[in-house]
Amino acid sequence: MLIIISPAKTLNFEKQNLTQVYSHPKFISQSKILIKELRKLKPDDIAKLMKISPKLAYLNFERFQQWEASSTIDTAKQALLSFKGEVFNGIKVESYTKEDLDFSQSHLRILSGLYGILKPLDLISPYRLEMGTKISVSGKNNLYEFWDDKITSSLNKSINEQGDNILINLASNEYFKSVKVNKLKANVISPVFKDFKNGQYKIISIYAKKARGLMTSFILKNRLSKLDELKLFDAEGYYYNDKLSKPEQPVFTRG
Repeated sequence: MLIIISPAKTLNFEKQNLTQVYSHPKFISQSKILIKELRKLKPDDIAKLMKISPKLAYLNFERFQQWEASSTIDTAKQALLSFKGEVFNGIKVESYTKEDLDFSQSHLRILSGLYGILKPLDLISPYRLEMGTKISVSGKNNLYEFWDDKITSSLNKSINEQGDNILINLASNEYFKSVKVNKLKANVISPVFKDFKNGQYKIISIYAKKARGLMTSFILKNRLSKLDELKLFDAEGYYYNDKLSKPEQPVFTRG
């Protein structure tokens, strides 16, 4: 069972004492190509491209200029420990044991606009580059075209190494679009999380994001290997809703 999630815009690069174990991103040569193009942009260009404030644009201008391909534990940080946001608030990596981190390294992948795909302990430098960013690089019109089949091929390899064909999609639509489902050798399961509001169950973005993180941790910490075990998920009031669920889209509701 392999899980995919999206990264977060918010980062935390303060020093951590959780682990000194690390790995390196698989597609660093492609990241270098992207950075070379991004370094040509001025802060104003970045603000327009990413639709962000001048302050954030200048911050990311500096990040692109300072980015290093040859990262070390002293200059970079493991991906799972670097991202902050609702999904990662749900994951609560600070509570992970060494065994949890080891398991996540084999069973979790983080999709990324800059790095393509990351293992939890891959070292990354601070950056912001959402997968939906419309930037032309190497004759490609956007990042989906730039990454082409690389992300899907990497996922297929990881799934094959685990000996099953189960992919748990807990990524956002923006990032999941980078996966070519027709070339994916896996049974894709996309859990949905809904809250009861105004007389009906609805997907409320901020809650659904955290729920994706909660389920990620549920799978990793409990070492799940069978699809039926997903139905046992009951974090923070969510329960499996058989009436609303489909085989490839289990629904979890609360309220």
